[in-house]
Amino acid sequence: MPPFSVTWDYLCPFARNAHEHLLAGLDGGAPWDVTFSPFSLIQNHVAEGEPPIWDAPNHAAGLKGLLALQAGVVVRDRFPDQFHQVHRDLFAARHDDGRDLADPAVVTDVLDRAGVPAATVLAAVDDGWPLDEIRRAHEASVKEHQVFGVPTFVIDDRAVFVRLMSRPDGDADLARRTIDAVVDLIVERPEINEFKYTSIPR
Repeated sequence: MPPFSVTWDYLCPFARNAHEHLLAGLDGGAPWDVTFSPFSLIQNHVAEGEPPIWDAPNHAAGLKGLLALQAGVVVRDRFPDQFHQVHRDLFAARHDDGRDLADPAVVTDVLDRAGVPAATVLAAVDDGWPLDEIRRAHEASVKEHQVFGVPTFVIDDRAVFVRLMSRPDGDADLARRTIDAVVDLIVERPEINEFKYTSIPR
């Protein structure tokens, strides 16, 4: 299986589903070479003609909304052994517990429970480099692959937005089969441009 990357933003429930599959599979021994790539949905919804979220001095609220994403980048790059737990728990805080990821206390709680020094992570956010990394990754995704959302799987020159409706619930085998099927479809069946159910069984 070729290396691949997958975009994420903690605001999206479908990113949560896909990344739970990725994490469960990796934790269960899946031999994937996967890169976790940040992508800002807030920036993606900035009106045409408006300055980018990271350039606009009056976008304090928007930048606050990027706090968790910045913290995830810091943990990914500086505390990789704890990244899986923090990544999973930031998604859970938002989508399972309904907590506000723009609240530093919520992010701090997630970091503390994972054994990551929250003060160090938040200091790195204040330094500015995590926002620079998000901007770099986001703009590269848009320029090179026309990425418009999360989760998008990128393999070589192919980028595919994937909406998984299920969660693995800790089942590593299910997670591995799910991600393998997605990657195989991208690699083996590039002629399939869109495959979408017209309704969702309830």
